[in-house]
Amino acid sequence: MTRVLQLRRGTTAQNNNFTGLPGEITFDMDAKTVRIHDGETLGGFALVRADDAATNAGTFDITAVSDEFWADVVARHAPAPFTILESNMAPMNSKTAYLNCAFSRDTLPLFARAVLVCQNDEAGYIAGDEVWAFGIGECANMQPNCFIDKNGMNVRLMVNAGRYWTHRRDNGARVELTDENWCVLFRVYY
Repeated sequence: MTRVLQLRRGTTAQNNNFTGLPGEITFDMDAKTVRIHDGETLGGFALVRADDAATNAGTFDITAVSDEFWADVVARHAPAPFTILESNMAPMNSKTAYLNCAFSRDTLPLFARAVLVCQNDEAGYIAGDEVWAFGIGECANMQPNCFIDKNGMNVRLMVNAGRYWTHRRDNGARVELTDENWCVLFRVYY
């Protein structure tokens, strides 16, 4: 979030011909109102002064708002859903340099995650539990590297022969994990 607050002032005519940056605030000296800008709408959006607000108890029917309005609001403010791809589960191996999975894609994802999936009860977790916060060696919250080669889009978790660890589910104490009790699953988000 930005730390700078941009304030401007001008006449109604000046405000009507000003687009402004997203989140920028201007003051209309003629109308004595504040306008908020979205970076696209000429003139921005005027805020109602308390003394100009209607005092009658009018009614508003939300069902009367057009579908086009809601489609525009959703398109502007709600991100498109992700396409999520998952790898097959790979046995956890602390003795290797890295764990790699190739996907048959030729583009890099928006982001990728590696999660540990419990196979046998350990550290307060039961089989099937996913652990998203874990470490390897002295590194915490490991994120995989992504790259493209002749095999497609690769997701690689650097292990460097380090021991996997997480925090116990029941008391939060750090505990090293046993390779045989866990698998690694990669999720990539497009």
